[in-house]
Amino acid sequence: MANVDVKVASVTESDPSLSLYHLLDPEVLANPYPLFRRLRTEDPVHWDPFLHAWVVTRYKDVVTVLHHYSAERTPTPEQLAEMGLASLNPIAEIMVKQMLFLDPPAHARLRGLASQAFTPQRVEVLRSHIREITDRLLDKVQAKGHMDVIADLAEPLPCIVTAEMLGVPVDDYQQLKAWSQDFAEMLGNFQHNAERAPRILASVLEMAAYFRSAMREQRLDPRDGLVSSLMNAEIQGDRLSEEEVIANCIVTMVGGQETTTNLIGNGVLALLRNPDQLETLRCNFSLIPSAVEELLRYESPSQHTARLAPEDTILGGRRIRKRQAVIAVMAAGNRDPERFPDPDRLDITRTDNRHLAFGWAAHFCFGAALARIEGQVAFELMLRRLPYLALEPGALVWRNNLGLRGMEALLVTFKNEKPV
Repeated sequence: MANVDVKVASVTESDPSLSLYHLLDPEVLANPYPLFRRLRTEDPVHWDPFLHAWVVTRYKDVVTVLHHYSAERTPTPEQLAEMGLASLNPIAEIMVKQMLFLDPPAHARLRGLASQAFTPQRVEVLRSHIREITDRLLDKVQAKGHMDVIADLAEPLPCIVTAEMLGVPVDDYQQLKAWSQDFAEMLGNFQHNAERAPRILASVLEMAAYFRSAMREQRLDPRDGLVSSLMNAEIQGDRLSEEEVIANCIVTMVGGQETTTNLIGNGVLALLRNPDQLETLRCNFSLIPSAVEELLRYESPSQHTARLAPEDTILGGRRIRKRQAVIAVMAAGNRDPERFPDPDRLDITRTDNRHLAFGWAAHFCFGAALARIEGQVAFELMLRRLPYLALEPGALVWRNNLGLRGMEALLVTFKNEKPV
């Protein structure tokens, strides 16, 4: 290691124009890819003094961070108290038990128990049911000639499916979605929003109470689903505590909804902005699986995630100290020209498309198979049933979430006859 040319970054050496803090600018949030390109080209392992973190944007470096760096990054209740944020302790008490923020062996223990409900084989059985749900949602809008892709399909579809996977009443899906959006705001943003903190805290407490109640009910009246699976799972005499079940039902619910909602919304927009690709797909539905992978790469629903350096290390010629924060920008890695030829072009026939949208290695999203099927079904049925889709005029409003990329609404029209 002594022979490596190491540049030790300092605040004075960092270019402030490269900070991810610029994602707070609505124009940058609407199109973050020029910023990501500059980072990847000019300073691929960048010290961001505003976030007090390293920002990693090349595909190979993102893979390294996701594979080898520590996910145990959420502050403990004790650390929050030291920062004067003890009021947020109920959130920390849940997050420190979620597999998203754990390293082996604790992570492997939880994931092994939870992922049994999401095996590709088990999820594939749900495909016809997901088609039925999607058809019912499209039945409500088809005669209107217009729809909000987000409110009418991209939100309710994964909400309904996730409620069923959890084994909680489907009629609760709108409440589950509201809680999910609050929790996702906390997961996706760098900044602590003092004004929003009380609402997020209330949502977390309400979610915990909801799943605790579900556990009580299912002890008396068992039903299929992840709640029951986690309650009853046992490996060599080891069982999950009530708090662990609740924490991981919450993270599964949030992940199952937010990723798929953004995949469908972002994907429809990308296709409408690339009419040649839309027409290619409309003419060949066998390309649907390939198109979903390309849409995940091109407009990643989850843009970045954070890790901590497990030890003093060197990455991209930079010395990173133990326990320093590192932000892996999957969306930038997914547009790395060293990995994907012509990366800013949407190509639904792209091969060798191992993108980073679902993460990597131990923390690869265990709900990926379900999200893929929901996306495949949604795109196919929209194109079959709603011919000649077009964007309605007006500005797009992106959700105020820097890490989980999605729109507030996506208004489209459709006609049965090709426009003149």
